[in-house]
Amino acid sequence: MREARCTCGELKVEVSDEPKLVLMCHCEECQRRTGAPFGVSAYFDQNDVRVSGTSSKYERTSDTGLAVTQHFCPTCGSTLYWRAAFVPDFIGVATGCFSDPDFPAPQRSVYERSKHEWVTAPHSAACFETTSI
Repeated sequence: MREARCTCGELKVEVSDEPKLVLMCHCEECQRRTGAPFGVSAYFDQNDVRVSGTSSKYERTSDTGLAVTQHFCPTCGSTLYWRAAFVPDFIGVATGCFSDPDFPAPQRSVYERSKHEWVTAPHSAACFETTSI
């Protein structure tokens, strides 16, 4: 069992299994969402995820043309998890919200076309210019 939470602790996600996929994303939307040069996401089967607390949400259209709904804490503003229409059976969770230095490393690095020059993906990660899905 792992728990991710927002900065203030009002919004939490508990997962009962290991992630099906961990990836680092360099798309401009993830750069804006995180305020960093990339985001790291862990995707879990929706049946393995339990959310507690109330979230605010923001829906945007991805470059696939399908919706991504980001859920964030209405108090502290931390983005904790999201649902993407192009992977309807999975929930993505921001790996930093687990605060676990032993969390699995990214298996994929996506949207490398907008990656900052100085960022290096793990050597074992498969790299893609756009999405890998």
